[in-house]
Amino acid sequence: MKTSRRKFLKVAGLSAFALAGGMTALAGEAKAQVAPGKYVKREGMLHAKRWAMVIDTRRLKTEADYAPLIAACAKAHNIPDIPGDRNVKWIWTDSFDHVFPDDMNNHLNTAVRDKPYMLLCNHCTNPPCVRVCPTQATYKMEDGIVAMDYHRCIGCRFCMAGCPYGARSFNFIDPRLHLPDPVPNPAFPTRMIGVVEKCNFCVERLNEGKLPACVEASDGRLLFGDLEDPDSPVRKALAANYSIRRKPSLGTQPGVYYLV
Repeated sequence: MKTSRRKFLKVAGLSAFALAGGMTALAGEAKAQVAPGKYVKREGMLHAKRWAMVIDTRRLKTEADYAPLIAACAKAHNIPDIPGDRNVKWIWTDSFDHVFPDDMNNHLNTAVRDKPYMLLCNHCTNPPCVRVCPTQATYKMEDGIVAMDYHRCIGCRFCMAGCPYGARSFNFIDPRLHLPDPVPNPAFPTRMIGVVEKCNFCVERLNEGKLPACVEASDGRLLFGDLEDPDSPVRKALAANYSIRRKPSLGTQPGVYYLV
């Protein structure tokens, strides 16, 4: 059964906080008094000072390689498949030139230049989307995740204009009309028409002690961990390999790294 609007608002309002940090005891007026991004650690949850992802593009060479990762994300978050240019994207692929427009090397290895690359929200250290959101619907959590409270989103799309990575989708069409009934994951709220949505680094799964769905489906080709922990898989991968990030000149400090 698809989640009703009333139920969604209730769940989504809580999800921005409770799914992130186990504030399940919050109710009623207390919710409005909690500043966005504040949460309490829960026993068993995965935690970090700075969550980050490493994408090993050397092992992801074709659209077929990315398909199970994208499917896992769509299933975990009830992401609809809307035909045409109004589709909702949390994870998608694009060409090297579009993903890394700052790269000025005209003689790059063709094997690197010609394959697809995975895109998602970069969960920046300095996220422009947070600064421009007038309602604090987009906010940055203590662990570096840039989260959204759909209940607060008024659909102004300032965050889409502010994001230099095109990492957000606006629901021009009611996404629930393009979801099966029952939805793939009844535990995760569906969204409504007129709000913006994006990748949330699977904050709801981290709260349950699980890795992000795409990482779990990647067979080790995506790594996820604490950027501040030298023993984390992301730090070890970055120390041992050459990596790049998207549009580094902008100073947003993306939390997504690419091994090339």
